[in-house]
Amino acid sequence: MLRIKDISYSIEGRPLFAGASATIPEGHKVGLVGPNGAGKTTLFRLIRGELTLDGGEITLPSRAKVGGVAQEVPSSSTSLLDTVLAADEERASLLAESETATDAHRIADIQTRLVDIDAWSGEARASSILRGLGFDNEAQARPCSDFSGGWRMRVALAGVLFAQPDLLLLDEPTNYLDLEGALWLEQYLARYPHTVIVISHDRDLLNRAVGAILHLEERQLTLYQGGYDTFARTRALRREAQAAQAKKQDTRRAHLQSFVDRFRAKASKAKQAQARVKMLEKMVPITAPEEAAQQVFTFPEPEQLSPPIITMEGAAVGYGGPAILKRLDLRIDQDDRIALLGRNGEGKSTLSKFLADKLAAMEGKITRSSKLRIGYFAQHQVDELHLDETPLQHLRSQRPDEAQAKLRARLAGFGLRADQAETAVGKLSGGQKARLSLLLATLDAPHLLILDEPTNHLDIESREALVSALTEYSGAVILVSHDMHLLSLVADRLWLVKDGGVAPYSGDLDSYRAELLAPPAPAGKQKPAKQAQKATPAAAPTPSAPKPARDARQNLKKALRESEARVAKLAEMMEKLDAIMADPKLYATARAAEAERWSKKHAELRTAMTRAEALWLEALENYEAAGKS
Repeated sequence: MLRIKDISYSIEGRPLFAGASATIPEGHKVGLVGPNGAGKTTLFRLIRGELTLDGGEITLPSRAKVGGVAQEVPSSSTSLLDTVLAADEERASLLAESETATDAHRIADIQTRLVDIDAWSGEARASSILRGLGFDNEAQARPCSDFSGGWRMRVALAGVLFAQPDLLLLDEPTNYLDLEGALWLEQYLARYPHTVIVISHDRDLLNRAVGAILHLEERQLTLYQGGYDTFARTRALRREAQAAQAKKQDTRRAHLQSFVDRFRAKASKAKQAQARVKMLEKMVPITAPEEAAQQVFTFPEPEQLSPPIITMEGAAVGYGGPAILKRLDLRIDQDDRIALLGRNGEGKSTLSKFLADKLAAMEGKITRSSKLRIGYFAQHQVDELHLDETPLQHLRSQRPDEAQAKLRARLAGFGLRADQAETAVGKLSGGQKARLSLLLATLDAPHLLILDEPTNHLDIESREALVSALTEYSGAVILVSHDMHLLSLVADRLWLVKDGGVAPYSGDLDSYRAELLAPPAPAGKQKPAKQAQKATPAAAPTPSAPKPARDARQNLKKALRESEARVAKLAEMMEKLDAIMADPKLYATARAAEAERWSKKHAELRTAMTRAEALWLEALENYEAAGKS
């Protein structure tokens, strides 16, 4: 059990904790959330004993091991598998001693302890963890020096997971994972046998992997039961109640003060007035909760281009050797919102770079609209900012003739306030650097915005603000992200990058998640899909037959919602297109080709609407029929 009792701690005179307390029972999985800069990482350092408290105490059971990912593993000639095995220092030490020990009693103690800690399955467990984080058997045998810093961070994470400390402290562990790794980590943490506290802004992880939320706000700690969504609802209700109590107290205080002011000087009312003065003095002030600072992103609006903005015909792309992606026959329109799915190493980033014109076609062709502007954001760009320059200087180098007031307004539109505008980038938080990089990527009002892991270092409020901005943005969006919540709210098309090709994905994000988490079938035992479907009805019925019926109805309801959303989206697109085609200038002789392209797009959209409405009616009939059966 972790006990945090009345702790106080300040940095350079700024208090981060003031009489804060919390108790985390053994084996609990807890998400630590709070505003950026509130002190979440500092709390981890206090728990580990790296910092000294100003007051209060933090206690753990005696001999409890505390572990976390402090930094990436060093570049060395040691293989990934051996690096992870060495992370369990007790196991490594006992195995080494077992080879040299001569005392019979000590040998017996060593062997007993090795059995207790399941040492003999260590290699298999370490290999399984590395596979979950994206390293196949071949990669596990390679030296650490073969991998970049981001990949070595994954190795460090694998090491601490393998060591299984009694208290596992993880600070934004999904920032250097892809979608597959993030989903694997969710499941691993949910099954972890000891206590976990994780700092994360990944909403899905905080809903699926933890059972409680520890909230740090206004120098206090509050423990809420349930995942993040439950916490958000509970906290909102508490804030409403607190605001109502504060308003009620203000009314009562004003009424008492009015009586005192009116009758204090009158002898006949002096006692009553004095009694009310004492009542005012005894009142414990109830403060209405402060509204959190609004997080914003303001993307400039591009003009409309004739569709399509990008087409690919038999295109192939790579890095000089064999093509990574081949036979690409794809089209992108300005109203597209596309999420790129695919396991690590399949080529999602390669496709992003190809679309951004950072890689040339090796064969076939890619055609871009002549006026197309593309904005490209990738995580490495955050690391390429000039640390000794301010955000204002970064903008001025891109817009030397623009007035300073306008440059500051651009920064404010991305949540960078006046003081942050003139702070060296090296002193900004990860989230503030990401905001600056997003601003630079969208400075020219791109018609196509390509975002490769845009939410790393953004807190939950900032992620919600990004969703809102992307929803209102009138350009096309290509998304690569491990944040399933972001993908589900922004993307309306899914492309699967797999086996050297790219094709529309027929399922939804839930089915893709299930695919990623499904255990691989044993070699030689995969059944053809049709055989598997035929085998299902032959299964013996069970007493709990109503559950599949309920599940089926839920699936039908989900299909109905999805089809309704698709019809609504197409209707919105049709409305915009009708407005464009209603412009008489479009039909001038000089614009005949453009008018023809818009007309073709309109016809395609009508066909899509007819198909979507038919699917919606079919989904509605199926759902209503299920309700009657």
